Amino acid sequence: MHCTLGYVIFLASASDPSPLQDFCVAVNDTKTTVFVNGKVCKDPKVATANDFYFSGLRVPGNTSNKLGSMVTPANVAQIPGLNTLGISLARVDYAPYGLNPPHTHPRATEILTVLEGTLYVGFVTSNPDNRLISKVLYKGDVFVFPEGLIHFQLNVGKTKAVAIAALSSQNPGVITIANAVFGSKPAISADVLTKAFQVDKKVVDYLQSQF
Repeated sequence: MHCTLGYVIFLASASDPSPLQDFCVAVNDTKTTVFVNGKVCKDPKVATANDFYFSGLRVPGNTSNKLGSMVTPANVAQIPGLNTLGISLARVDYAPYGLNPPHTHPRATEILTVLEGTLYVGFVTSNPDNRLISKVLYKGDVFVFPEGLIHFQLNVGKTKAVAIAALSSQNPGVITIANAVFGSKPAISADVLTKAFQVDKKVVDYLQSQF
């Protein structure tokens, strides 16, 4: 019983640690600073409003790319005051039929709100089921992507779409599946990929050439 309880407590704390102070503004200068969870902290006495401010989400992302989407993050890299607070945002812009491709956030659950347009979204559960859970979302709809699971969004409308994502980490991380598998540097051996995907080496060579 005690072991089980300890395991549950461990799992419950396996995300960004709770802050031990009102805030901890990130600073790159490590001189005369103290390292804590996340980034080292600026002296709270010299923190300013700009440490907690970011105007980048008001600007539409450039979707003129192969995927037709653009993610604009608002995490601790853009807002130093998020340090240790365990939360961040991102704006996602989609061209008509644009795709935010299958990816994961290794450190965060995501909750997505559609501001404009119509999105087909979904995530895949872990092995062995690999079950697809998906839905078409409209303006004002909300959908949750559990931490670590592969998920995606596709604009199924003829007009642009916009969404805001909230994530449960100051630095959620992102692993785009196709980029990681076929675009790693150095490249994953074709012997590995041909066997994993059960395809001919020419297919693997072609896919790797796209990244």
